[in-house]
Amino acid sequence: MLDKLLQDFMILWATIDPIGTMALFAGLTAKLTAEARRKTAFKAIAYASIVLVGSIGIGQILLTSMGISLLSFQLSGGIILFLFGLQMIFSSGSPDAEVDAEHDIAVFPLAIPATATPGAILAVILLTDNQAHTVTEQVTTGLVMLSVLLVTLLLMLLSGKILQVIGTGGASILTRIMGMILAALSVEFIIEALKAENWITAIPQ
Repeated sequence: MLDKLLQDFMILWATIDPIGTMALFAGLTAKLTAEARRKTAFKAIAYASIVLVGSIGIGQILLTSMGISLLSFQLSGGIILFLFGLQMIFSSGSPDAEVDAEHDIAVFPLAIPATATPGAILAVILLTDNQAHTVTEQVTTGLVMLSVLLVTLLLMLLSGKILQVIGTGGASILTRIMGMILAALSVEFIIEALKAENWITAIPQ
């Protein structure tokens, strides 16, 4: 159970990427008042939570209704997570972005796709597979996800002070380290799916 908790935390931390989200938040809200920044942070996490909890609740049902097996989704999800990890490693890491002032930045890009990333949506569906995990394990994964979102919220609220300490270079290094971890974990997803389909049998545990 402890191993799954640790794996879930690392995958969700890497895919939600609180460090990268904090840097983006700091850049997009630099000209806002302290009160507006605080409201934007809470709204972004609330929207992201709804998306990810909804993915846990109905994601697998949608896949089943479309005739997509969890193994196929795990394989494709592993490939996408791997590419996502590579993007984290090789991205410029710049928080700058052109944002239309007429729309709510808490929704886009902060909630989606910065916090509730495509990788995070894929991850929560895979980590709560009804056939592979008990209800208790799925609830635990949901709580782990919420804890990562809570940390993301705290980092948003403290983004100004944190970036003053570690600098944009430090944030970039941490993001790349998490990208490497995500890439390694995504390979595990792919190997497990291939083993389940008996496509490979010789890879040691």
